[in-house]
Amino acid sequence: MSSPLSERTIALVKATVPALEAHGLDIVREMYARMFQNPEIRDLFNQSHHGDSGSQPRALTNAILAYANNIENLAALAPAVERIAQKHVGLQILPEHYPHVGEALLGAIKAVLSDAATDDILAAWGEAYWFLANILIAREKRIYEEHAAAEGGWNGWRDFAVESIRPESALVTSFTLRPTDGRPVLRHKPGQYLTFWLEIPGQPPAKRNYSLSAAADGETYRVSVKREPLGLASRWLHGQVKPGDVLKVGTPAGEFFLPERVDRPVVLLSGGVGLTPMVAMLETIARHQADVPVHYVHGTLDGSTHAFAEHVRRLEGGRRNIRVTNFYETPRPTDREGQDYDRAGLIDSAWLAAQTPIEVADYYLCGPRAFLRAFVSALSLAGVPSERIHYEFFGPADELLAA
Repeated sequence: MSSPLSERTIALVKATVPALEAHGLDIVREMYARMFQNPEIRDLFNQSHHGDSGSQPRALTNAILAYANNIENLAALAPAVERIAQKHVGLQILPEHYPHVGEALLGAIKAVLSDAATDDILAAWGEAYWFLANILIAREKRIYEEHAAAEGGWNGWRDFAVESIRPESALVTSFTLRPTDGRPVLRHKPGQYLTFWLEIPGQPPAKRNYSLSAAADGETYRVSVKREPLGLASRWLHGQVKPGDVLKVGTPAGEFFLPERVDRPVVLLSGGVGLTPMVAMLETIARHQADVPVHYVHGTLDGSTHAFAEHVRRLEGGRRNIRVTNFYETPRPTDREGQDYDRAGLIDSAWLAAQTPIEVADYYLCGPRAFLRAFVSALSLAGVPSERIHYEFFGPADELLAA
């Protein structure tokens, strides 16, 4: 994707990089403050990622800098564009929302940079913004069309009843959802997530993404949610939602997923609640591709936080192609080595290199940022090419993962 922007626009945008490095976060915070004056636009966003301690402003600052630095070679940003488009589809972002963002961005640049933001600079950034916006709008339009045309697909928010609730550990609970209209549901790709519009009493509408934790069956969805001590949505789901309650749900989205046909050995590597998309992948392989070697490696604190323990062992049992290794950081006296867990301590990169087919495998990773940062780096340093390292993280990507 080479840039058709004029040489003058490219030069002007690149000239603003030092100012963005110095003041980018202030610009982004000012931009969000302007946007959130409109309740319709404010409600499109996950508010837990905003504010002084929020990660979304830092993520967008990094994205704007990456755009400015790569404006001559936008092919470098193609994976990021796909990720953003998938997020936007989950949040039901539409073409009519883009002018609000563009106006707020240009207004924020002018407000923060003052006289340094000349008319020429603002015009260049306006052109650059709409060039990228139109790429996103076109990609999102195709995704919406694909969802609407697929069996069980839909656009917008669809009502789902909570069919069952199952505790998976002391922290994680699964919610199985069935559409109230009785029709089929779009078969998701294992690894994707659902976006929820949650109407919590006394609060503005909350948007949250939760990974699907089961293989597709065309009838129901299952998400598994960790209860966060300060999490508005997760505490409400765990404490107030009951079977029969109705939730508004968007179509499955996300660019992190297992391909329909797997041609190489697979390593599913997770930490904490990052196991949820891995369980969906493991179920899918167990049901449909018994010839694919898969090594499921999971790390958690101890048996009390170990979600899906019995379920994963059942998937492993009797299948020669599936191997499971569970790490407990600090096992309890009641946790049995060789039964509840396989190794004490943290997952070790040297162990991973020695015990998994590092020369040929595809690695799928999900977990906290520190977990991903460590293992994406370790795998890269061990010689695993980037096209065989696939990862998902929860929340905005406010830090570059070393690779």
